[in-house]
Amino acid sequence: MALHEKNSIKNELLNDAYATKEMENVLPKYKFPQDEEPANVIYDAIHDELLLDGNSRQNLATFCTTWMEPEVRQLMAETVDKNMIDKDEYPQTAEMESRCVHMLADLWNAPDAANTIGTSTTGSSEAAMLGGMALKWKWRQRQKANGKPTDKPNLVTGPVQICWHKFCRYWDIEIREIPMEGDRLIMTPEEVIKRCDENTIGVVPTLGVTFTCQYEPVQAVSEALDTYEKETGLNIPIHVDAASGGFLAPFIEPELLWDFRLSRVKSINASGHKFGLSPLGVGWVVWRDVEELPEDLIFSVNYLGGNMPTFALNFSRPGGEIIAQYYNILRLGKEGYRKIHEACYKTAQYLAKEIEKMGPFEIIYGGKGGIPALSWKLKDDAKVHFTLYDFSDRLRMRGWLVPAYSMPKNRTDLVIQRVLVKHGFSYDMGNLLLEDMKRILKYFDSHPVSVPLSEKEAGSFNHS
Repeated sequence: MALHEKNSIKNELLNDAYATKEMENVLPKYKFPQDEEPANVIYDAIHDELLLDGNSRQNLATFCTTWMEPEVRQLMAETVDKNMIDKDEYPQTAEMESRCVHMLADLWNAPDAANTIGTSTTGSSEAAMLGGMALKWKWRQRQKANGKPTDKPNLVTGPVQICWHKFCRYWDIEIREIPMEGDRLIMTPEEVIKRCDENTIGVVPTLGVTFTCQYEPVQAVSEALDTYEKETGLNIPIHVDAASGGFLAPFIEPELLWDFRLSRVKSINASGHKFGLSPLGVGWVVWRDVEELPEDLIFSVNYLGGNMPTFALNFSRPGGEIIAQYYNILRLGKEGYRKIHEACYKTAQYLAKEIEKMGPFEIIYGGKGGIPALSWKLKDDAKVHFTLYDFSDRLRMRGWLVPAYSMPKNRTDLVIQRVLVKHGFSYDMGNLLLEDMKRILKYFDSHPVSVPLSEKEAGSFNHS
């Protein structure tokens, strides 16, 4: 090898990524680049941009998993190339998906868990929509059998997250969402019955309402619908949106009746990447029995190598998250899930008590009767010079992502903050959050920024 070639190779080896000509330019944003670049340089540039993201472990707004065992990360790396839809090419991944479906059916007390039907999805939103589609198809079958029109379906819900609004708009269904009124922030049986009629395809209680984190009363709603059926002859099914609660209630409140033990519950969706502790990108929907999923919703494809049934809104999607879900189920079992979630509930309840002691905050939900979380508002008579939006911004300066937001229609006047306590958020981290909150209260005593709209007069509050 010539000397100049050796020197060229030596220079390349010694060349620091940040001293290269490539780093003298900003990354392309709108035009597809012409030339290739060294892998390490592009990696470092993208890695550095991602430093501007929030720290996921301090993200107390998200319901999603932000901590996972090294073995989960290893399985994800080993399966990054597996496409879940290719069941013929990856039969063992498909088998693990099937096992998860039946084990979840068992966890949720399906009458014949080994022979029921369900599927994995990209998340609980897709799973919810699949459950909703089955409700509409079954309702349409009933209407046609009775010689009745099928052009005005409606769905009764409590205060729901955006996926149900999307579902109703995309599938041309009237959403009869029960609005919040006064101190009632979730659905009640009485409000459900007011909105039911022969065009109601189903009722959707939420096991862990997004806004307040409470469980809606599935059993009471089911019993009210039983009475309604006796009075009207209308048999209205229930789909439970257990995006969060589906991986909580069976371990923490096994006596709570919300699942397939109630015969009116026909389907359940849950999010594996929330309290199922799996990486982002997996949800589940399970039907009570095979008859609850209309056959004409299932497609069969043979161009992937075998004749495979599929029922999903997405097609190609990664298989790693499903494998990770199977790992978590085997690794933890009921006892492991219980221990992890109990620790989260204890932390949430501790935080609620300590935040209430600070003075200006009123706890709306304190970690009991729902998911491991807490929410609060400013007291009506709090003499403070900040809003919860100001408080949220100040917390962000320390890395804490604690959202402040207003409630849905009829209670848009109510602004709250919410903390989700997830696996990996310890008592110690909770105490660090509390100390920062106390410091922020003292800061606002000396540096007022604004006054909540409810404040009529200026005043001070002693936060010592």
